[in-house]
Amino acid sequence: MSIVEYTGTARLGKRTKELVRRIGDGDIAIIDHADLDRVSAEELVESGVRVVVNVAESQTGRFPNPGPLLLVRGGVRLIDVADADLFGALSDGDPLTIRGASLFRNGDRLATGRSLGERELAVALAEQQRRVTEALEAFADNTMTYLREEGRLLAQGPDLPPLATSFRDRHALVVARGPGYKRDLRIVRSYVRDFRPVLVGVDGGADALLEAGLKPHVIVGDMDSVSDAGLRCGAEIVVHAYAEGHAPGEERLQRLGVEYQRVAAPGISEDVALLLAHEKGAELIVAVGTHFNLVEFLERDRAGMSSTFVTRLKVGEILIDAKGVSRLVSRRIGVWPLVAFASAGLGAIVVAIAASPALRNAFDELVERLPGF
Repeated sequence: MSIVEYTGTARLGKRTKELVRRIGDGDIAIIDHADLDRVSAEELVESGVRVVVNVAESQTGRFPNPGPLLLVRGGVRLIDVADADLFGALSDGDPLTIRGASLFRNGDRLATGRSLGERELAVALAEQQRRVTEALEAFADNTMTYLREEGRLLAQGPDLPPLATSFRDRHALVVARGPGYKRDLRIVRSYVRDFRPVLVGVDGGADALLEAGLKPHVIVGDMDSVSDAGLRCGAEIVVHAYAEGHAPGEERLQRLGVEYQRVAAPGISEDVALLLAHEKGAELIVAVGTHFNLVEFLERDRAGMSSTFVTRLKVGEILIDAKGVSRLVSRRIGVWPLVAFASAGLGAIVVAIAASPALRNAFDELVERLPGF
């Protein structure tokens, strides 16, 4: 995006997923987001903001990260000003002027950064993709560390609370606010109408369901990104506690006076939602906005993504991504083609493991440690 000079209103937010709710055309987004991920980039483009200033490196090179390139191709000017203390120097609502890659307030220059162009980002992404094997090996090591520390709990399954909502022999639609969730929700509208699945929102995924005109039956998460209105919509609430039992979301739920159940489990909340549907007897799980491929796992710089990989192995026989639903589902076709499609997806994971010695060794050790699989 070629901007010689642009003046707008500074909007600051260290949590990009929260900032996108209150920015729009005429604002300049100030973020602190190393390796700007794809879903955040999509939401920034959709917000209408024209300039994003990142005080962290938007693309560190640790893994193939398409987020910054997607943002720039969406017509947004992206400027990295790593190490600049803009959160200390600026207040939300301050007038701000961008000249080249420099930021000015009332004529005073606050910082000079680096404007990231489409060509530069595309070349860097291609190079990162060539180095993905290194990331795969690190991911495999991280997975084995997770298995050694917490794999037993996953193999046995978490201690799940009783729910009024019945999953037995029903489909479950699990919605997280992840990559492409809005498109996926549009895709599955006819599926929801025809099959009436149990609707499970993972944190902000509950708001995504409500925005689509659908009321969640169950909300699972640590409650850091779901709105108060979502928590009060009448769904059953399952708060995700850490494996040792501490649940940061409990205080908020108690303050709101919302009834809830709790479950202590390793990993991330979407893992808990998938395991909940699986262990409660769902016939098929359709995932919207969840992490479904290896790049998306690598995109999340947290140990919990290893539990996501292992969870997919456990529930894979009944798990399908929403992107396959629109082509396969109808009352005439029935359920089994969906199961076949899910099995094909699991087969792709097996091929990836077979192609990588590091992942193959990791998988062999996984099988030895988790005989219940």
